[in-house]
Amino acid sequence: MPFVLFVCSANRFRSPLAEAAFKKCLEEDGSRADWEVSSAGLWTESGLPPVPTALTAAEGMGLNISNHRTQPITTELLSRSDLIIVMQASQREALQVEFPETAGKIILLSETADGIAYDIPDPFDAVDSHQDLAKEVCSLVKRGYNRIAYIVRNREGIS
Repeated sequence: MPFVLFVCSANRFRSPLAEAAFKKCLEEDGSRADWEVSSAGLWTESGLPPVPTALTAAEGMGLNISNHRTQPITTELLSRSDLIIVMQASQREALQVEFPETAGKIILLSETADGIAYDIPDPFDAVDSHQDLAKEVCSLVKRGYNRIAYIVRNREGIS
């Protein structure tokens, strides 16, 4: 079963939204039962809920992340993942340094949709509103869905 892991810093805004948006794409495609999709944070503790602005933004886009609870990155999660999608280049670099075996399966969310690498800022550092940031994350997932599915199904490495 293909496994996609979305990663951000705290696993309380960007990655849970991306996870939910990807699951929605899979449901619309009729492929949900065939995939495992999760999210995790580089610098988080277990069991925290999404931040309230993420819940509100998700609800406004027809997504429900109310049952989401944070989980930190683990070696086991990373080794099971076929593709690891991060929000910022610094997150990719941190994973590659700490877990060098993941280097060939990490991609920025922006690269999946547009092929252009740019960071999706942390909501607490972002100039844009949380709603706009959430819309961008979900739009990138939707636009990148076919590429993500292709990469995973064909087990292509990411350079």
